[in-house]
Amino acid sequence: MKSFKHINASTVENAVGIAQQKGEKTVFIAGGTDLLGSLKNRIHKDSPSYLVNLKTISNLDYIAFDDEELRIGSLTRLSDIESNKKINDTLPILASAAKSVASPEIRNMGTIGGNICQENRCWYYRNSINIINCARKDGKYCYALTGENQMHSIFGAMRVEDPPCKFNCPSSINIPVYLNKIRQKDLDGAARILLENNPLPAVTGRVCPHFCESECNRGDYDEAISIRAIERHLGDFILQNHEIYYVVTEHFKGYNIAVIGAGPAGLSVAYYLAKSGYGVTIFDDHDEPGGMLRYGIPEYRLPSSLLDKIINAFKGMGIQFRTDVKVGETISFEKLKKDFDSIFLSTGAWKQPSIGILNEEKTSSGLDFLVKTKQKQAVTPGKKVVVIGGGNVACDVSISALRSGAKQVTMVCLENREEMPALDSEIKQSLEEGIQILNSWGPTEVKLTEEGKIAGVEFVRCLSVFNNQNEFNPAFNNEERHFVEADTVYLAVGQSADTGFIDDYWGLDLFKGFIRTAEKSHATSIPKVFAGGDVCSGPATVVEAICSGREAAYEINQYLGGNGIIESCKIEYPLQFNVDYMNKREKLKLREKALGERSIDKEDLIGPNSEEVLEEANRCFNCGCIAVNPSDLAPVLIAIKAKIVTSKRIIPAEEFFVVRKNKSTILDDDEIVTEIVLPLNNNKHQIYQKYRIRSSIDFPLVSAAITCEMNNGTVRDARLVLGAVAPIPLRIKEAEEYLIGKTINDDIINEVANICIKNAIILQKNEYKINITKALVRRSLLEFKH
Repeated sequence: MKSFKHINASTVENAVGIAQQKGEKTVFIAGGTDLLGSLKNRIHKDSPSYLVNLKTISNLDYIAFDDEELRIGSLTRLSDIESNKKINDTLPILASAAKSVASPEIRNMGTIGGNICQENRCWYYRNSINIINCARKDGKYCYALTGENQMHSIFGAMRVEDPPCKFNCPSSINIPVYLNKIRQKDLDGAARILLENNPLPAVTGRVCPHFCESECNRGDYDEAISIRAIERHLGDFILQNHEIYYVVTEHFKGYNIAVIGAGPAGLSVAYYLAKSGYGVTIFDDHDEPGGMLRYGIPEYRLPSSLLDKIINAFKGMGIQFRTDVKVGETISFEKLKKDFDSIFLSTGAWKQPSIGILNEEKTSSGLDFLVKTKQKQAVTPGKKVVVIGGGNVACDVSISALRSGAKQVTMVCLENREEMPALDSEIKQSLEEGIQILNSWGPTEVKLTEEGKIAGVEFVRCLSVFNNQNEFNPAFNNEERHFVEADTVYLAVGQSADTGFIDDYWGLDLFKGFIRTAEKSHATSIPKVFAGGDVCSGPATVVEAICSGREAAYEINQYLGGNGIIESCKIEYPLQFNVDYMNKREKLKLREKALGERSIDKEDLIGPNSEEVLEEANRCFNCGCIAVNPSDLAPVLIAIKAKIVTSKRIIPAEEFFVVRKNKSTILDDDEIVTEIVLPLNNNKHQIYQKYRIRSSIDFPLVSAAITCEMNNGTVRDARLVLGAVAPIPLRIKEAEEYLIGKTINDDIINEVANICIKNAIILQKNEYKINITKALVRRSLLEFKH
């Protein structure tokens, strides 16, 4: 056990003050053995430096009755509660629970406050010397879900924090929540959850780099969930029913916003502002809206027809589009500032930066080539093409050049294969289609023929791309050179922003050529003007641009007097998952056209059908913790509507027990339970039942706390709470409602028992808990039968 300083607290205020002064290095002990065992085994990564003893506080050990309630000090021993005659007469359910806590030695030491505040008993959580970093600590995975789980939840899991898929999504989409809706065959519910954070799911379902999948916990077990494929299907469903999901708001706030740039950031901010009651007009200098989505992403990845559907859906929300408008020429920025209440700049990054090589003027912009291809302008790339760059744009340019008639395409980049910024899937496709990739070479000169035409490019070996500070600072070996023949050279080494449409005198603050915004607020240096997307960040992903627009919509809303557009989907607890899909399975893989069938103007991938999406959604673990709450008294306190009094507040018992990192209660680090308040109602039938393997184990495998208020043999009110079967004590409200108005008989008892296990999720090793739960409920209700 790591050494710590032991401090005897004199008062509650003294104990709280120590915790506030010493911070997270402080823990409280109330006389039990649980904490000392945890410290001895060092089950947490960081051991406390201060152990504050609460038993030395003199006024927290009492049992006090008045006409309507019982008050019990938090340091009252369980043995005193068990032996108190008045408690046995008025609240026998409480006395019974206190008595059930293992051996007399534990009851003599343990307190009511300590019992309800103990940590969970999962062996992965309590593994000695903190070997296993489970989700309940600082890890991301509940090992019990697919491992040893015989004493764990039979009612699913509870979320500890954002699961890895949501955490790694730039838009923080509640992925497991909408997947659960799909499992319930509720596509409408899934669609609404997805749209809360992403108004363009049909787009991201095709072109998102799916950061979510790279961290999916299922990937550590067999293969990650095909989230992008599911999102694609759901996005297409939303577009097919656009009149339901893209609607005009009924409450116009009286403000109008100008959005300059119709790319993903501009479309995103427009969607959320229009949804919140603002008038939105999008200005764009291209023939059609869509920005980089329409002109920078090849047709075989993102069809223009799909964007047409999205734009029409947005028009259905009342969003207006004005194309072929060049701000600064067609309309002045000054007029926009005058006519609109706020402006959002999302003009993207379209300029090709110079790389400073000899004869660079003979090269062409890869992005310009993609734009012309999307506009169906005849582009002949040449027979031998060199593409300089290693990102997704370089891959798109290379594949597009090949499909446009080039006989040989070579992609050359500074990075080695592991460092390439392009997605693995795009690199794989490039190689599959016959593109040669040369890694770790930097261009020095475009070689010309005597006629001044391109002959090829000379490269030197790149030893490293980044310096020790991880800054872009390539190092070369000029002695090692390589020449690649070419008649066309495309540069695809990033883009820069064009902010020339705003005159210097307006004072727009720039940083390295991009618009600088205030941290997190998206506000620029110009009053009432906000900005987001690539014009601020530089070239980024579509989903990052969408997130930028959504965040900016919050800020613009607040700037105009609103409270933000904070929406949050309701998470259904306990978290459900499909046990039948726990066995190792392959992920959903989209069907792809054969090489000979691919073209420049038709989509390569074929979307999944409804059955495939349902199958894949069923693979989701819906990540959470399945360890159970071990407290005997917890279900009892909820059943009798107790309140927990702390040094800060009064908490209903039903809200007290939660799932958090290293904790099983809602208490703050500097918060102490001081008293338990229990209402008295002598007209209630009440019983506590518990199943355990042997008496020396002080926590239940299953417990049930039931109270019934009867009137001439008929149930007027009921509370039924199960313990040790879920991550928190579980009220079975459906069973309570069923009991009301009933006369308890054998048929009623059996039906209640069946209702109690109706939503159970049986894991590999805990099926026995089902029959025990039913038996305890039956046995308890039999006591109320006559």
